[in-house]
Amino acid sequence: MNQISTEMNQQNNNNKIEWCRSKVHELLVKGYNHYEIAHALQIPRPTITKDIQYLRQLDREYLQTHIQERLPQEYQNCMSGINQVLQLTWEIAEKQTDDRTKLQAFAQLNEGYKFKMDLTTNGVVITDAIKFVQINKEKLTTTISKKEDNGNKESEEPDYDEDKDQLEELL
Repeated sequence: MNQISTEMNQQNNNNKIEWCRSKVHELLVKGYNHYEIAHALQIPRPTITKDIQYLRQLDREYLQTHIQERLPQEYQNCMSGINQVLQLTWEIAEKQTDDRTKLQAFAQLNEGYKFKMDLTTNGVVITDAIKFVQINKEKLTTTISKKEDNGNKESEEPDYDEDKDQLEELL
């Protein structure tokens, strides 16, 4: 019986924390700062700061997952869809005898090719950004491994200035 009560209290505390974090997020979206959120929720400012740090970490994790997993799939889906639309539009344009309908189909093809070009050129930037993130993740992992092996912090630090220059070149 005592264990059930403890589990229920823990679940209740977790629910309160999640509710609080959702309110913190809601107020952040509305433009409130740390102090205003603390005042509005009647919660100490250091707690609000920790909640915001937690929410930022979740956002970083979501963004990393989005870039590495979702974005390439969505990019490929868009390219496949555009290609299908272009193929169908070409078929329509070639079958038409009415000049007006043919011109509309060609205008649609023109828009489709423009969109495909935009997606392709932006896709290159996205791909380069993904590669940049993966390379630097590997560098960081290697650096951490070397630090653990050697116990030498300073000589194995990643060169953030070099990484920044590489990112600027990509963009």
